[in-house]
Amino acid sequence: MRTELETDRDLSMQIAAAIRDAIVEGGLIVDQRLPSEAELCEQFGVSRPTVREALKRLAAQNLIRTQRGASGGAFVNRMSFEEAYGQQITTSTLLLSMNEVDFETACEARYALERACIALSAQRRSADHLATMRAEIHRQAQPGLTDEAFCASDVAFHRALVDGAMNPVLSYQLAGAVEATQPLMNMITFTARSREEIVGLHTRIANAIEAQDGAAADQALADLTAYTLTLAEQVRAARAQRG
Repeated sequence: MRTELETDRDLSMQIAAAIRDAIVEGGLIVDQRLPSEAELCEQFGVSRPTVREALKRLAAQNLIRTQRGASGGAFVNRMSFEEAYGQQITTSTLLLSMNEVDFETACEARYALERACIALSAQRRSADHLATMRAEIHRQAQPGLTDEAFCASDVAFHRALVDGAMNPVLSYQLAGAVEATQPLMNMITFTARSREEIVGLHTRIANAIEAQDGAAADQALADLTAYTLTLAEQVRAARAQRG
């Protein structure tokens, strides 16, 4: 594990990064006990509060867990994809908002990634995935559904589509793409969209996936992409006329 520190940078952050790198590279394995606080102080040449701050950073990232008692200490944690979803979504949302990503860029990225797994979903989806998609389509068709609830249902539909690929790496990578971009896209297009049109496109996707027809599912998703971009153009044109 790298123990050299740069004195002009945050020491606890550097220590946390060194331990994280050791975990990623396999120098520290799941369930392995980390050196004690005293040992880490000696290795890095820092005070105990600095080491404790570094360990807090690692615990906040779910990379380590602490146990009390004679056999206690800090241990390398076993992370699951499900536990990491929240961080992925939060990071993606912050990146989009802080960098003011335009609608077309977000839409292009989101649907390109989603289309990359739709054929797998058509082949591998479970009955539960399909049932979730059908339930969300039914929910979206309810006349009294609020825009916020419709957006949440839209996200749930596409998460079921992605998860149907039965590939946890894809699900993790697409968690941010779907859940961070969908609210942004809905916020821009909700005034112009036709819920009936979206429900129809979602139904086409679900029908194709149920029939295990990857090509038809891909085409339906491509049509949804085109419809979404058209909505954005309509919204911009309407705003320009009012301005």
